[in-house]
Amino acid sequence: MTDDDAILAANAAYYKAFMAGDFGQMCGLWAEEDVSCVHPGWPVLIGRQPILESYRSILRNPQQEPVQQRNATPLISGDDGRVFCIEIVGGMALAVTNWFRRIDGAWRMIHHQASPIAAEIEPEPERPPANRLN
Repeated sequence: MTDDDAILAANAAYYKAFMAGDFGQMCGLWAEEDVSCVHPGWPVLIGRQPILESYRSILRNPQQEPVQQRNATPLISGDDGRVFCIEIVGGMALAVTNWFRRIDGAWRMIHHQASPIAAEIEPEPERPPANRLN
């Protein structure tokens, strides 16, 4: 597996944990120290405990919109790597930086930042009406 493949797999694991509401998996993705996070509209969070508490709240929120991730692009330099992507949350596009560090051979998240952007979102394909014959 290439470094690009490995960091993209770590990034995919972040979104899988998010969509599954799996707090334990989310905890396992974050590094133990030197971590930061900026959720849209939130002040910066520094430190593992405040970050994990924010995810606990988000993952428990029954009103939390599903998060779709698109266009993941890795950029790796040594043991630090970033994945830039677009999140679609409740019809809003967010530009995202997920920053990982290779720790004991595994990519662990050290920073997440998501900010709203002006982007056209492709609509879901229309489905034909159920009563249509052809």
